[in-house]
Amino acid sequence: MLVAAAVCPCPPLLVPEVAAGAAPELDAARAACTDAVGVLAASRPDRLVVVGPAEQSGRGPHPQGARGSFRGFGVDVDVRLGRSSGAAAEGMLPTSLAVAAWLLDRTEWSAAPLEGLGVGEPLEAERCIQVGGDIAARADRVALLVMGDASACRTLKAPGYLDERAAGFDAAIARALGAADVDALKALDEKLAYELKAAGRAPWQVLAGAAEGAGLRGELLYEDAPYGVGYLVAAWS
Repeated sequence: MLVAAAVCPCPPLLVPEVAAGAAPELDAARAACTDAVGVLAASRPDRLVVVGPAEQSGRGPHPQGARGSFRGFGVDVDVRLGRSSGAAAEGMLPTSLAVAAWLLDRTEWSAAPLEGLGVGEPLEAERCIQVGGDIAARADRVALLVMGDASACRTLKAPGYLDERAAGFDAAIARALGAADVDALKALDEKLAYELKAAGRAPWQVLAGAAEGAGLRGELLYEDAPYGVGYLVAAWS
């Protein structure tokens, strides 16, 4: 059963070495992510599952100790998804899970064993919800760390250019995450999310499936779009 969830954005810029001189611009987001992960630890889970967007080759599942790297972004920073439990795992974490690994290392996660799962943008809502239900059934007390960005179309300089629908879409997501509104997340418009380049749509719907019947309460900890991309942080418990 799902006992807690943290929702965090997954831009590599969260890692200060990647952001370099611009690192202070996301200090508030980093602090909010730390607080959200703290809620997970406080829930005393039996298992933590980290979910984030990924291409086909990076979907995993990824075991504890799986490796990730930010060398592709020009910095000599490597991470592991939790403390290694033995031999190095094969393959590499997708970027979203590498960012999650960095967050967990930053907070010195040791509350429970963990694993990672990448989900693809094309995964339809019904399947996302089913995956979430399966995750929640893995242990008596399951926690989720859900990585994903909102729209990438908030400004003219955004990755997806300016789309006037983006601000309203992001505001609706923020309301749903802040209220732990499972039904609202389940009903997200897949086509609109795709058009607005919202990489978090599938992970959020996995969360909705996992939280079905759990009766969790939500709190929105951060909401901004510093680079024309919607970044949201929330905690459910």
